[in-house]
Amino acid sequence: MNLLHLDASARTKSFSRELSARYAHTWRTANPDGGYTYRDLAADPIPHIREAWTELCDYVLAHEITDISRYGEAVRTPEQREAWQILEPLLDEVVAADVILIGTPMYNFSIPSSLKAWIDQITFPKMSLEGRSFVVTGARGGAYGPGTPREPVDHEERYLRDFFKGHFAVEDVTFIHTELVNALIDPRLAEFRDKHEASREAALKEVSR
Repeated sequence: MNLLHLDASARTKSFSRELSARYAHTWRTANPDGGYTYRDLAADPIPHIREAWTELCDYVLAHEITDISRYGEAVRTPEQREAWQILEPLLDEVVAADVILIGTPMYNFSIPSSLKAWIDQITFPKMSLEGRSFVVTGARGGAYGPGTPREPVDHEERYLRDFFKGHFAVEDVTFIHTELVNALIDPRLAEFRDKHEASREAALKEVSR
């Protein structure tokens, strides 16, 4: 078993990092012989895709190359080689993982650009990761769960779930959120601090199973 662990929060101390670290610790304790790979997408950001990336992808699709070990055959120019040097280790990490753990906050109703850059890179090209699991440990400033007024503007969980299923054919996806974190700093939300703490404790309990 192999765990790929990603963090995307711009904060070095964050609720999403707290949850992902606790999940990773629990997983590694249960799988002492398992492989573990960590990437901090905020501290060491993945470059956005550029034209050379699209050229590599076009070549692989046009030549119907389905074996990932042969993707490097698409490299024909220095720019494409540079793009491939960024992409290859990312693909290798995802393919080698049995569980992909993503610690991410919600930014502006969606995901951080650092996580989006990683997603854009590994969509090269569309491939199946069926049989693998994704776990997303998140933090949100407000409450976006089922039945809440802000549920319709949750473009984080819905987007990630649709992406994992639509692009990678993965339906084994778990979301664990700490909500109402803004109640700790925004006086207008102070009355919800108890609900935030209850959400945090419930999330920590879930990732510790």
